[in-house]
Amino acid sequence: MAAPVRTSDHPGPERLFSDPADQRSGSRPSGSQYILSGSAIFRDPTAFNYFVDSETCEAKPAGTLIKNRDYAETLKLLARDGADTFYTGSIAQDIVSAVQSDLNIPGSITLADLADYQVIERPPVCILYRGNNVCGMGPPSSGGLAVGQIMGVLENFDLAGKDPLDEEVVHLFTQAMRIAFADRNKYVADSDFITVPVEGMLDKQYLETRAALIGENDLGVVAPGTPPGDFDPTAPSLNEPGGGTSHVSIVDRYGNALSMTTTIESSFGNGVMVAGRGFLLNNELTDFSFQPTSSTGELIANRVQPGKRPRSSMAPTIVFDLDGQVSLVTGSPGGSRIIGYTAKTIMNVFDFGLDPQEAINVPHYQNTNSGSSTSATVLEAPIPGVTLDYDVAALESDLEESRGHAVGIITLNSGLSLIQVTPTGLVGGADMRRDGAIGGR
Repeated sequence: MAAPVRTSDHPGPERLFSDPADQRSGSRPSGSQYILSGSAIFRDPTAFNYFVDSETCEAKPAGTLIKNRDYAETLKLLARDGADTFYTGSIAQDIVSAVQSDLNIPGSITLADLADYQVIERPPVCILYRGNNVCGMGPPSSGGLAVGQIMGVLENFDLAGKDPLDEEVVHLFTQAMRIAFADRNKYVADSDFITVPVEGMLDKQYLETRAALIGENDLGVVAPGTPPGDFDPTAPSLNEPGGGTSHVSIVDRYGNALSMTTTIESSFGNGVMVAGRGFLLNNELTDFSFQPTSSTGELIANRVQPGKRPRSSMAPTIVFDLDGQVSLVTGSPGGSRIIGYTAKTIMNVFDFGLDPQEAINVPHYQNTNSGSSTSATVLEAPIPGVTLDYDVAALESDLEESRGHAVGIITLNSGLSLIQVTPTGLVGGADMRRDGAIGGR
């Protein structure tokens, strides 16, 4: 449990920093295990020389000091010349060369492609939950909308006085996730290319009708609903993104808050390191659906198109009280499971009164509306010293026998960070499932 962080010479919150990095043993391999597994990173000579001992052809052992002078020079160049040098200058030329000379799958990116890229500022998506305004990232990320839909469905149920690991709570949360993922998969993609029914998906009356689907038993695979409003519905994409993601939550002494999720998609991105620049390239293209149409011939919203941004599940979230003041800052890495990690943590704080570390330590339970008959609902196997201990086998049995769930018990690798603003200071929590850390001054 984390105590409020203060400094001795300032009466209010100073700065709290929580940064779970992305590489930790669990359901995904660690960085050294990834390199040793014979991954694609071996194909790139720049990456090979940076991560691998050339004499032994093995990953440099943990604890090896590696100085990335190339990246230091890149940062100096960006500080001096601004972002333009990344998109049109010498860095851009080196990125293009790295992609086009890839020894595995040479790419066709050009300088014109980078120069044409535009940063777009998009409005947040928000929903009221238990008197708190939960705001997240809008399309093409599906995170903010899906978290909002989970919250909006759960608000139709009274969770007061219950435990976060009660069978009923787990049932309700996993069904709310089913409902949110049904709409997410069908409707969410780059809003520059399709009409995403944002307002309709977060409409309280619509979510009330969706919540009415939930009964005593598992719903099975849920069909998407029809949110109110005018839009062009498209077919779902079943492709899910991988790993390689980190999240940081920050609140400073002035009350400024940052929730930031950053990713290069899979571990080490596409395995290509830009020579002389010190950074790896991402693998975000795999977040698209490579099938343009569904089995019924409908266009898939998240299909590949020139100039389009892929759908993600990133869910950096800031929660405000009714006076517009920051209440919570949170988020997580974890691919499509980010949505459940984030929503459940918010629920743990507002429904069960848990502090940030307690909220993070509660074992996860999720349902992404998969068609799998063996593990549609997943329960997290407890990790001694990291998660709250619980009788996972008993909960599995209750859900299967009383609720009709198909349950799987797996290891999950969230990387949650959470800061709560209280009248007496900032309270932080960080996820030890990876290597989370809390700091303040």
